[in-house]
Formats: sequence, structure tokens, C-alpha cells
Amino acid sequence: MSQFDAIIIGGGVNGLIAGTLLGRRGKNVCIIEKSNRFGGMASYSVDGGPTLAHSLYNLSPRVLSDIGIDPQHPVLSGKPVSTVSLSEDGRHIVFKNEGVFWSEGAKHPESDAWTDLTQQLITYGGLLRQLAEAPPPGGQKAILSRGGLNEFLRLAKLGIGLKKLGKPEMRRFLQVVLSNVHDIVLDDLPEGSVAGMLAADAIWGSATGPRSPGTVFNLIYRLGHGGNITQPAGGMSALTDLMVEAAQKAGCVLMPETEVFRILLDDDTVSGVATNDGRTISTPIVLSNLAPKLTSLMTGHSIFDIETTRQFRNIRARGTAAKVNLRLKDSSPLPGLPDELADERLIYAPSVGYVEAAFNPAKYRQMSKAPVIEAFKMQTADGASWLSTIVQYAPSDLEGGWTETAKEQLAEITVETLSRALPGLGDQIAGKQVITPDQIESATGAPGGHWHHAEMSLDQLLTLRPANGMSRYSMGPKGLFQCGAATHPGGDVMGLAGRNAALAALEAQP
Repeated sequence: MSQFDAIIIGGGVNGLIAGTLLGRRGKNVCIIEKSNRFGGMASYSVDGGPTLAHSLYNLSPRVLSDIGIDPQHPVLSGKPVSTVSLSEDGRHIVFKNEGVFWSEGAKHPESDAWTDLTQQLITYGGLLRQLAEAPPPGGQKAILSRGGLNEFLRLAKLGIGLKKLGKPEMRRFLQVVLSNVHDIVLDDLPEGSVAGMLAADAIWGSATGPRSPGTVFNLIYRLGHGGNITQPAGGMSALTDLMVEAAQKAGCVLMPETEVFRILLDDDTVSGVATNDGRTISTPIVLSNLAPKLTSLMTGHSIFDIETTRQFRNIRARGTAAKVNLRLKDSSPLPGLPDELADERLIYAPSVGYVEAAFNPAKYRQMSKAPVIEAFKMQTADGASWLSTIVQYAPSDLEGGWTETAKEQLAEITVETLSRALPGLGDQIAGKQVITPDQIESATGAPGGHWHHAEMSLDQLLTLRPANGMSRYSMGPKGLFQCGAATHPGGDVMGLAGRNAALAALEAQP
């Protein structure tokens, strides 16, 4: 029997961050991962192809500081990328920090309106980031305790920030944050590719369309740290390797290819875990990077009341994003795309209406025949050239299941859709990989293959995430905490869920 101060179940990004933070605070920590590679969805790949995640949006600077990674580390020095909205007429639209431009360089007529809207949303994101960097408000803390005082000060700071906006802007904030992206974007922009890009950024990884309530919150969530998109030097695997290195430096013991099948309890208090290879590991604290339902199966439902068990069962996590990796014959430029845009982020979302129409089939368990697509051209470690694409909407519960025929159909739809703007793309393709949401779930444990382990909807946010009464990371038995993407504030390689959970576990110690 081994003895640790804390055990982390699941070595994804949030699990690595939680374990590293605890290790740096003097705890003896073990991180257990069932696969042979740490990093979870961020580093998962098939047969050497591109990883599921192919760019970095939201890695929190506060997380980097807490786990001892220098923000200037070479892995994090990858250049910011621009977004290119692909157009069938070949006149693509390029989104940069300084505005919107046609691919030939001229300023787009909607540039100023786009800049004003995105800067407004970035401002709102900065306010909400204060809530993301701590457990959601509420709980049983006495206001005069240290934790209660910090929470009060945090909410006061948010209130001051809102007041500084002025009354008209504060009203606008309250209107926007609970609205749908269709209405908000088309209030400020005409229908078309500029509006369509923003609509696409509001729905990635979710089972929602632009008209769904709360989708503006998803867009603000992505803009919370300024909206910059980068590709780590060496790819996402290099980033997760850096996190593994940080965990080791913090003294964490890493156990790959080990699966926990039981969380052990003694009088409703965590006492350890049992693994599939027959080991019993003793600890008073377990942080689970798995979804709440999977975690509850490890403890057994008998320790939870009926209402809590019902809530576990009803957390919505319906993945709708598939990964289609297109292996290219060589490193030649993509057809129809200027050389200077070859390494940028490519989006196919011609309008807000197109994005909504793409969502409609997914409501009825069908794959979209005209999907929304994000793509990056990249090279893998073996030197092969790929077009790495995320295809939205490909539902996890596809009618008839994800058969080989269905996968081939999705790959063909992906190529056909991109070929509208990149004519001749099909001639450059040497092979295809299709990674569907059900496959993502099987490999990583993410329910439904969902990016956030739980839908980022209005009834599953803040104090309701992942469910009412379970928003502050502790879960049932004393010493058991959730640290995964299903908890506040979600996933997206942000790392804040793992950080917040680790701090909550430390605060709970006598």
C-alpha cells in the first residue's frame, strides 16, 4: 500500500494542473492516468496524426504562474495566428488584431464595426474572467473567514468594473451576456462571412446553434483572455509535455497506464483508491478529472441521495464536434489560398444563417451535410503534412451509429465543403483520419466526446455547473473533489477548473 497526501484521477490538462499546484504547495501527490500519455483531449491522436486540439485559446496566465511555467518558455512562443474566413469566390477575409481585411490586403468595409463589437466582448470577458479564476459565488463560508472575505472582495471588484462601464454599457452587458449570438452579432453587422465567423466561434464543441440562448456567453468565454489564438511551438503535445515536466518538478508521482476502478471510503470519508492492477493507494484527498457521473460510479451511488444521483444522470454532455485529419501528398500550398495565409486558422462559415442551418440536422441525430469547419495546415513529428480540421456538427448519438460508412461520408463532406473555397483540394489528399465524438469518449472518458464534459449552457454555468449544489468542487464524501472540465469555468485548455479545485481542496484542509 502506497500513501499520498492527494491523488488525481485523470492526467488531462486540468488533472496535471491540479496535481502540480498541490505539489508546489508541499503535498505528496500522485497523478493516475489510464492511457500511456498524459494530456487528455489536448494530446490525443491516432496513428501519429494531428492531436484533437490544434490551437491554444485560453490557457490562463494565472495557471502558468501557479504551476511554475514561464510564459516566455519557447513552447509558448508560437506566433499568434490570424483567422481566415474562406470564401467560394476566392476573396477570403482575414481577421487580425488591427481589423478585418480582404485577402489581397484592402481593408474590409465591416472592419470598424467588427472591431467595436469584439472589443466590447473582450471587455466583458475581462470582467467575467474574475469569476472564472475562483469558485463560483455562494457556499457556506462565513463572510469574516479568509475565503469568505476574498469572495466578497472579488464580487466587489466585479461590481466596480461594471459600474466603471457606465449605465448604458452596463445595461448592454446584462443584455448581451444572456442573449444569443445570432441577435447580438446581426444587430451590429450585416449578414455574411464576418458575422458568420463570430457565430462559428460561439458554437465550437457545443450542441447549440447561433439562435440558442447563452451562445454569446460562449463567445465571451473564448475572448476572456484577449481573444488571441496561438499554436505552441511543437504543437499541443509539446504543451502537455511541458505540463508533465512541471508536475515532475513539483514532485508529483505519475502513473500512466493505470486505471482507478474504486474510490475507497471510510465512514463517508475518502481513504484511498483501488487500481485495476491490484494496488491500493491510501490518501485523504482525491481530485477526479473525470465527469461527475463516472466519479460517482467509482464511489458507488449509495452514498448520494436520490436527487444528487438524478442530477448526475441529467447533466447534458452531447458532443457534436468531430476531428477529420486530411493527410496531404506534400507541403505544396493549398489551392486557392495565398501563400502568406497558409499557416493561419481557416474557417468555413459563410454566414450566421449557414451556421444555424448546419446545426439543424444535429438536433435530429444527423450529421450536417454542410458543416462549419475550422482547419490548420501543419506538420507532424514525422514530417508529414496535414490539414487538421474540426467539423461541427457531427453528433455523438448519430442515428445508426458511427459506422465506417458514416465516417467515410463525414470525410467526404469535409473535403467537399472545403473544396468550395479551396478548389482542387481533393487532388492533394493522400489519406484521411476521422475521429468521431463516440471515439473521443471511449479514448478519453469525456462524456459524449464533449469538449467541456458538460454543455456550457445557461443552466450549467457558474453556481449551476455541473449541477445545482455541486459547483464548488467538493463532491459527496469528505475529501472528494471534482477538478475536470465539467466544473466551473469549463475546459478549452484553460486550466482554471484544475487550479480552482486544487485551491478548494487546500482550503478544506484543517
